[in-house]
Amino acid sequence: MFEYQKTRRYFAQAAGGFEDLAAGELAKLGAAHIKGGFRGIYFQADPAVLYHINYNARLVSRILAPLVSFRCRDRDDLYRAGRAVDWSALFSLDDTFGIFANVSGNDALRHSKFAALCLKDAVADAFRSRTGRRPDVDPLEPAIWLNLFIARDKATISLDTSGGSLHRRGYRRASVEAPMQETLAAAMVALSGWRGERPLHDPMCGGGTLLCEAMMAVCRIPSGYLRPRFGFSFLPDFKAAVWERVKREADEKMTPLPEGLISGGDIDRDAVKAARINCSTLPGGGGIRVLHRDYRDLSGLEDQAILCNPPYGIRMKPAGDLALFFKAFGDFLKQRCKGSSATIYFGNREMIKRIGLKAAWKKPMRNAGLDGRVAQYDLY
Repeated sequence: MFEYQKTRRYFAQAAGGFEDLAAGELAKLGAAHIKGGFRGIYFQADPAVLYHINYNARLVSRILAPLVSFRCRDRDDLYRAGRAVDWSALFSLDDTFGIFANVSGNDALRHSKFAALCLKDAVADAFRSRTGRRPDVDPLEPAIWLNLFIARDKATISLDTSGGSLHRRGYRRASVEAPMQETLAAAMVALSGWRGERPLHDPMCGGGTLLCEAMMAVCRIPSGYLRPRFGFSFLPDFKAAVWERVKREADEKMTPLPEGLISGGDIDRDAVKAARINCSTLPGGGGIRVLHRDYRDLSGLEDQAILCNPPYGIRMKPAGDLALFFKAFGDFLKQRCKGSSATIYFGNREMIKRIGLKAAWKKPMRNAGLDGRVAQYDLY
């Protein structure tokens, strides 16, 4: 029996700045005994809740099911523990596997890639000793993902029940430079307080990630609706009938997008094309209106929820004066957006000083390595 089967305890990975929001979301989705951990949240769940969280969670990146925990002083300890697991209870020779690792504070195993390689050898040798053959490794899109976490002399091997990062919703068919990660966009929608009570507009929509996440939230489209598979199907106690019920019940709660509720625009013609493709991938997403235009050409955005991820250097084409850009955008918000609220991601947090507005609140949020900030402005 694996560790998670004894405890029903799982670990949800979450990006920095998301922990409190993610914990609240897990509670709403039925998780119990929630407790913060290093880069994520521990919780307990029965199989139905585990499937429900994987299918609906918008703010976490993976849900890990611990298989074994052990003392790990060096490579030999890791190899012996990995070799002792009955991997055939989880997957077969015909399934590819991949391993991602996180290592800290271990003098003998200092590099995550080396630790992952050691575990890979143990898994392969365990199969070979029993069958004479070994399964193939796929470092990009394996059938099953395994996680290795080592902190000092303690290690845990887990199965990734999500089957890859949950931020991959499946709607991003076309991309732009430096796109916003889906989990950050979902966090912005949640933090904005918008619930569909008034129109939402993104004046610098890029590839449309904020528009898609806003639609999925307001229309109750499960975050995993377009996902082809989940890793929990490899768990030895997977219940297919329960999963089908969980999926069906979630899908039945979906609602159509009200006309004119969500819209966006961008000065970059290629970004507009990408946003239209991505939005239309969602059921009913063709109802999101995306126009090719400069926000300065708008007569105004009054009494709306404004969400955006302005350029921050990487996305400026050509590279311009960021300070002047943000001052002009701040002037637009002050002068032509009466009665609206603006929730903005600053990839370059120094630009918060340049926008010329007093924030109602600010919150640290990481996006693809950027130590950014989300700020909200109430525009009177």
